[in-house]
Amino acid sequence: MSVRRFQLVRLLAAVVMVAGSTIYAIAQQPPTPTRVRGTIEAVDGDVLVVKSRGGEDVKLHMTGDLRVVGITKISLADIKVGSFIGTTTVPGPDGGQNAVEVHVFPEAMRGTGEGSRPYDLRPNSTMTNATVADSVVGNDGHTLMIKYKDGEKKVVVSPETPVVTYVPADKSDLKPGAKVIAFMKKLPDGSFETNRVSVGRDGLTPPM
Repeated sequence: MSVRRFQLVRLLAAVVMVAGSTIYAIAQQPPTPTRVRGTIEAVDGDVLVVKSRGGEDVKLHMTGDLRVVGITKISLADIKVGSFIGTTTVPGPDGGQNAVEVHVFPEAMRGTGEGSRPYDLRPNSTMTNATVADSVVGNDGHTLMIKYKDGEKKVVVSPETPVVTYVPADKSDLKPGAKVIAFMKKLPDGSFETNRVSVGRDGLTPPM
């Protein structure tokens, strides 16, 4: 092998090693979070400072088209056949799905995010937005059959499961001490912005 060819082979090998290690490093990085749950620490102009449930301070630039929705508690009896709901579930011991929380969408929000997908509230949790097709009341709560465009799911909602709904809110509801879920986007400079915040009413912590 000529010296020139040997040097070229070494160069290509080095490039492959660097590329491989870079891809590996990227693969090992945790995904950028898409939401922060926590308590508002401060509001400074268009900057929202949230103390996350994990204890980190997160600064979010509020966009000009920021949408704020309120979250308020309702009862389990408010879930009716035909209601369009979202629910976070985890696998139960019998192979069914146990609801961690249920949020009932107002009629104007029917169809929002319809379907079922992995969720980040708890390990192995799933978020499903669907229509209640059947509801059976028992001593241990409600068993709901919910249907969405790609399938259906049976969900057990206990009397202790938080049930909430959305109500109108605006930027003035974002005050220190309020409990929020802020959807966030990472910008090229490493900062974060938010264009949607759900805020608990009357001290409520949004359960989703």
